[in-house]
Amino acid sequence: QVQLVESGGGLVQAGGSLRLSCAASGRTFSSYAMGWFRQAPGKEREFVAGITWNGAGTNYLDSVKGRFFISRDNAKNTVYLQMNSLKPEDTAVYYCARSITVSSLKTHRVDSWGQGTQVTVSS
Repeated sequence: QVQLVESGGGLVQAGGSLRLSCAASGRTFSSYAMGWFRQAPGKEREFVAGITWNGAGTNYLDSVKGRFFISRDNAKNTVYLQMNSLKPEDTAVYYCARSITVSSLKTHRVDSWGQGTQVTVSS
C-alpha cells in the first residue's frame, strides 16, 4: 500500500503563491498518473490537476488554468502543485491522489489518497 504525504499548505493573502508537495512511498511511483484534488467546507471533493506517469501530459480544472501548474520528479517520488495568483475561492483542503491514468483521476477512480493539507487564502 502506497503512502502519500502532502506538505506546503498554509495561509496566504490573495494574489500570493504556494507550492504543495506530495511524497510517495514505494517503487512504483513512476508507473502511475498523479493528481491533486481539493475540498472546501460543505462542498464535494473536486479534481484540480493531473499529470501522466512521465509528465508529458497534464490536465486542469478550468478555474485554475493558467494559475496552477502540476509537475513531478520521478527520481524523488514527488509530485508538486505550484499555485499562483491565489484567490479566496481556492481555500480548501488539498489532497494528493494516485491512479492509473489522468482520465481515471478526473472521474475520481483513485486507488490512494493523501491525508490532505489546508490552504487558506485571505482577501
